[in-house]
Amino acid sequence: MALSIPITAVTEVLHEVAEAEVLSRFRNLSRADIRSKSSSQDLVTLADIEAERVLTRRLPDLLPGSSVVGEEAAYADPGVLDRLTAPGPVWIVDPVDGTGNFSKGIARFGMIVALAYRGETVAGWILDPIDGRIAVAERGAGATLDGRRVAIKTDVGRLGTLEGCAFGPRSKVLKGRVRRFHHLGSAAQVYLGLLQNRLQFGVFSRLMPWDHAAGILLHAEAGGQVGLLDGTPYRPALRRGDLLLAPNAALWDEMRSLLRAVTVSG
Repeated sequence: MALSIPITAVTEVLHEVAEAEVLSRFRNLSRADIRSKSSSQDLVTLADIEAERVLTRRLPDLLPGSSVVGEEAAYADPGVLDRLTAPGPVWIVDPVDGTGNFSKGIARFGMIVALAYRGETVAGWILDPIDGRIAVAERGAGATLDGRRVAIKTDVGRLGTLEGCAFGPRSKVLKGRVRRFHHLGSAAQVYLGLLQNRLQFGVFSRLMPWDHAAGILLHAEAGGQVGLLDGTPYRPALRRGDLLLAPNAALWDEMRSLLRAVTVSG
């Protein structure tokens, strides 16, 4: 059975929730509105909690029979992640990606929603609430930014011209080989940067579905090269692996060879 994806309706809901639950609290949080989760670097704010609560209520109404995997719900109950392997459609929600920046009043964060069906990502949305930019992709239909088709510039020939973001122990091998590393503090902003061709690569070793499911689809639908270093096809249920995004297959292969040559202990 074909899945009817409510692209426009989700876009509208994201903008509404951003206005009501996120922007209203930006630079307006009390100390009581911010707390640590597993570490002092892993924060949650009242904006995260309330935005996820509203999205969890509203998104299933747009697609009857669907469920939700939200970052905060999964932190409270890891069993929520089992929904990613269920046969029905599931919304994957990061209510505020870049919570550390958000909590400090830094305007570099985003909201991410992906839709998975039968274990694969079929649609994705990334919204920058500050300027209203929204990237949208549907599997097989390309990617748009603010309604206009976007494409990764693939005519990049040399590793030394690339700028991007890299995380994880393997990424150190790229130092001195690429033009510049950026530290954005938000996967949403990394993916938006890739779509706008301000960034050309991304390396990640932490595969939380709310961080990457939408962005990987957006990058691929825009013509970029993406995959795990070990050749495993990406699926939202994956929780381990090294992810690499590059502008074309030749540079992806070159970077993959460098990254795989690094021995990672443990």
